[in-house]
Amino acid sequence: MDAQNRINTAQARIKELEGQLQERAALEVPLDALVEVSGRRRKLTPEQFQELKNNLAQHALATPILVRTLLEGQFEIVARHNRVAAYRELGRQTIRANVASIEEGEIEFAAFFSNLLAPSLTDFEKYWNFKRLQELSGLTRAEISESAGLSKSHVTRIFSFDALPEAAKEALADRPERLGSNAAQKLAALAEAGKTEKVIEAVHRLVGNENFTQDKAVSLATDKPKVVAPSTTVVRAGRKKVCEVSTRNGVVGVRFFDKNATEVEQWGPRIADFINKSLGETEQE
Repeated sequence: MDAQNRINTAQARIKELEGQLQERAALEVPLDALVEVSGRRRKLTPEQFQELKNNLAQHALATPILVRTLLEGQFEIVARHNRVAAYRELGRQTIRANVASIEEGEIEFAAFFSNLLAPSLTDFEKYWNFKRLQELSGLTRAEISESAGLSKSHVTRIFSFDALPEAAKEALADRPERLGSNAAQKLAALAEAGKTEKVIEAVHRLVGNENFTQDKAVSLATDKPKVVAPSTTVVRAGRKKVCEVSTRNGVVGVRFFDKNATEVEQWGPRIADFINKSLGETEQE
């Protein structure tokens, strides 16, 4: 209950801040004075970022970015990080910003719920936001699902990214849109079953190849080693087939075509004697 109260308080505070910002005039803030906290920016595909950049090159910034004041004339970016990145690539010197009086803990709640409502937010980014919120607040997954208005099964599926190998998650950080939670859940299960290297390989191919689908990634990680056909030799007495000797994976098998069980059983000791004699001759040499 205490955790839920913290969420409710944070959400109410965010709405209060939004109301204050609507009444406050935006400032022109130097881009050099902006500080970005790693991991808070929402990932865009190269196409999405280029579209944003082209739009900002031709039109004024419709919604100011949100910052909070730091020491020595610097500002921490709270929201709209991609607009700052686009402005920097366009060679701009300043950007319109609203300065909010927001505490450290409130920033993470604000970023989390703001990102959660973004229609283009990928499942991997949702996982990342859920994880940060959990670390910040100590909430259980059940409490997160309730506060976010999502089903427990959906949140469980989102958290399946947690079981992926670290190398796979590092690769996804650059292209989070390439893997959804359904496929991630299957790959996570394969990683837990011991196929870590195959899962990493599958994710790297998924990130690096646009034509490599999520189904293909799961199939690659699931792929079992091909069964090698046994090597066989047929022993004959004249034209008559006596037996077939097969070897596979270090196992030698003898299959007799004659159905006389008594005769077949006699071959066991004879084969053993032959092996022992051969080993003795090898040692003498």
